Amino acid sequence: MKELRLNKLVPSQNIKEIAQSVNGDYTLICLDKFEITFHPFAIERMQQVAEDSDAGLLYADYIISKNGQKINIPLCDYQAGSLRDDFDFGYILFIKTSVLKEIAGQMTTGYRFAGLYDLRLKISKDYPIIHLNEYLYTVNETESISSETKQFAYVDPKNREVQIEMETACTQHLKDIGAYLNPQFKPVTFDEIKFDNKASVIIPVRNRVKTIEDAILSVLQQKTSFPYNLIIVDNHSTDGTSDVIRKYTTDKRVIHLIPEMTNLNIGGCWNMAVHDSLCGKFAIQLDSDDLYAHSNVLQNIVDAFYQQQCAMVVGTYQMVNFKLETIPPGIIDHKEWTPENGKNNALRINGLGAPRAFYTPLLRKLNLPNTSYGEDYAIGLRISREYQIGRIYDVLYLCRRWEGNSDASAGIEKMNGFNTYKDRIRTWEIEARKKLRTKNYN
Repeated sequence: MKELRLNKLVPSQNIKEIAQSVNGDYTLICLDKFEITFHPFAIERMQQVAEDSDAGLLYADYIISKNGQKINIPLCDYQAGSLRDDFDFGYILFIKTSVLKEIAGQMTTGYRFAGLYDLRLKISKDYPIIHLNEYLYTVNETESISSETKQFAYVDPKNREVQIEMETACTQHLKDIGAYLNPQFKPVTFDEIKFDNKASVIIPVRNRVKTIEDAILSVLQQKTSFPYNLIIVDNHSTDGTSDVIRKYTTDKRVIHLIPEMTNLNIGGCWNMAVHDSLCGKFAIQLDSDDLYAHSNVLQNIVDAFYQQQCAMVVGTYQMVNFKLETIPPGIIDHKEWTPENGKNNALRINGLGAPRAFYTPLLRKLNLPNTSYGEDYAIGLRISREYQIGRIYDVLYLCRRWEGNSDASAGIEKMNGFNTYKDRIRTWEIEARKKLRTKNYN
């Protein structure tokens, strides 16, 4: 076995040179610069499991040692949908050398940054990638990056070149496994059903007494050339949120719904609103924490549906604090979404942006999963499989970060649950797209 140290962003040429230089049965790659201490017999354990499972690549859980504290870091299991280029393998990749040499020989694109990403995608096509959920090493971490910084790193403008390469590598992988879709879309007919309102803003809410009034006013201040309403699904709030909502129901545009059921999550609340007879032709998202950026948001979104002939529209948002002051990373425009390849690149990233808006008749057919995380991503992937998703690159939405956000300061187990669910969504979507390609070609 040979041990090497690599940055996570490496050229393809480096991978090829490493493959040529190693001779042991396994190659151990350490990611990043931190000091790593292997626990007793850790290497032997990795080799044993790798041999038993015929793994092409193996990774293990680990412990972080920082400021005198030791923190267990459990990782997610790898699956077909683990396509995001920021998938966390920890600091160790244990690769079968014969596989490394074989795959390196297949790497025909000379990436500057995506060499390691390309390598593991190609390994995953033909060999198992095994998560050894045992704590086998300790990392002496002298500095750390916040989970939120990691979450939004892929939309940082300075990382654009990196993202283009990652998209290229992912797209080729989808072609290799038979899940790539051509930029062809079903037409959308907007006049098939008559609606009293052209648009409905949907706000699912539970216990947001601090923010719900701002959200409501943000909607009622919209200026449009068409009638619209606001449907608030009040999921049994207990903190005074319901009282705030009732103050505004004298405005006929404000619809206050309280579910009979007590087991609805955000997706379930959305389904309730969308299937209500008062829902408009286009259903437009606003979270109870957030605000529209100006008074023309609804008009801009509805215009985009007709101009771009799409079944879903995604806007651009700006990260702000509770005082509406811009906070890093600032504007999130998701420019990685393109009409030519957006439906494929959507399988690599962890979200599609905000605000999101949907053509109501289609949403009534597909529905959102009854979850409170990833439900928007799941429906976005499903729609993109067959329909065009329109984009607006002007800021439409202010996403407020504060201590009451549902995903604020989420622990590692919770974040692993979130990421595993999104990986599963991608896994299911990949299988569906393979079937669609088979159907279309037969």
